[in-house]
Amino acid sequence: MIATPLEQFAITPLVNFGSLFAFTNSSLFCLFAVGTMYGILYLSTTNGTLVPSRWQSLVEMAYEFVYNLLVVETAGPKAQKYFPLIFMTFLFIATCNLLGMTPYTFTVTSHIAVTLGIAMALFIGINIIGFSTHGIHFFSFFLPAGVPLGLAPGIVVIELVSYVFRVVSLSVRLFANMMAGHTLLKILANFAWTMMNAGGALAIASIGPLVVVWALTGLELAIAFLQAYVFTILTCIYLSDAIHLH
Repeated sequence: MIATPLEQFAITPLVNFGSLFAFTNSSLFCLFAVGTMYGILYLSTTNGTLVPSRWQSLVEMAYEFVYNLLVVETAGPKAQKYFPLIFMTFLFIATCNLLGMTPYTFTVTSHIAVTLGIAMALFIGINIIGFSTHGIHFFSFFLPAGVPLGLAPGIVVIELVSYVFRVVSLSVRLFANMMAGHTLLKILANFAWTMMNAGGALAIASIGPLVVVWALTGLELAIAFLQAYVFTILTCIYLSDAIHLH
């Protein structure tokens, strides 16, 4: 039994490299997520057949979903060359979220440092794409056409602040949903376990919390996929803005 439901999010150093760097459980499960992705893609692309296998069907569905719904329909045809980046972002976040639902694992995306790092890297990359596509004209994104000159300074400040806060909204949304869901599950599971150990009528009544835990587990699995989808589609929207401006 853990002392607090938040203990499951504790980052533990596994190997120390001096006083400043360490290989932690978070790093381990990041690598494990990448290895899982590679294994699934390897199984699906090796000895591919006209009638797809289960692994091949899974990856093909993910490919079609990200390519058609997220990249082409959201970001437009010009964003097709960035499909590998979007596809791997979706797979990595979805894999981390789903691995975190496995007992005795670690939810990498429950830490703001990880989600903020992913969001910041994508934000920097999208800005590079915007400047390489439009040059100095990219700054016109912060001043919509038709704005009166007197309102221009205020509009530019508002647009700039909202633009920068895209990084915060991406990272906080993913981190908060993963952390809140896992915390709630742990609280209810501990509550049910305590009732079972009490015996008597409380042990019988513990069926209620257990049913809720099972239901929330299914909901959390759906949220794990949904948060990967939300993170990726917002990235595609921001990419579309960088490519097409207003």
